[in-house]
Amino acid sequence: MQASTVREHLELLSRSPLFRDASQSELEAALKVARHYEVARGEFFFHQDEPAVAFYVIVEGQVRLSQLTPEGHQVIIHFMGPGDGMGIIVALSNTTYPLSAEAVSDTVALRWGYEPTIRLMEQYPRLALNGLRLVAGRFHELQNRYRELATERVERRVARALLRLARQTGKRTEEGVLLNLALSRQDLGEMTGTTLYTVSRILSGWEQDGLITTGRERITIREPHGLVIIAEDLPLD
Repeated sequence: MQASTVREHLELLSRSPLFRDASQSELEAALKVARHYEVARGEFFFHQDEPAVAFYVIVEGQVRLSQLTPEGHQVIIHFMGPGDGMGIIVALSNTTYPLSAEAVSDTVALRWGYEPTIRLMEQYPRLALNGLRLVAGRFHELQNRYRELATERVERRVARALLRLARQTGKRTEEGVLLNLALSRQDLGEMTGTTLYTVSRILSGWEQDGLITTGRERITIREPHGLVIIAEDLPLD
């Protein structure tokens, strides 16, 4: 691995939640046992219910995390990009992945197998604590998402989903906040537990109201406060 690539990967790891507050020596030790891993668009890092055998940190590209419900419906839980970690559940032995991870663009990641992950956590307790926080956070997120699906009207769910994506991937432009990922209306429907038709109707209405602009797999939020009012069900002035 070239020196410039090593520096870039160390900088990336320093921003990853698993390695938060890790020392330089800890980052270097983790990078030393990582493996370069590439997944083409449309292929999977892992599938739901497969044995958890590896943990990943995305270097470049984007990944969609989804879960199949007992009723057979696919729900998109999260989109992930550079610096995000996937599969930290591997730190819990004899378990399976609760989600599937699909590359939505050609994606490069760093990969740690089960044994290297456990050795790192035994040697550096900070990583184990961060890992537990990540696992707890992901399960908390799953609970919140299913609560939204069960209790909130669809317009609120769609507004919340767009605002979440803006926080994760938003890029400021002259028109507003661009959701910097390829997002189809079908994807948005699977994120919010509704149909393609309903999502299209809602987005068209919001575009007419000047809240958003849409393009091919692209959405720009022009009036974030307007979506916050919908997401939080706030009264209009």
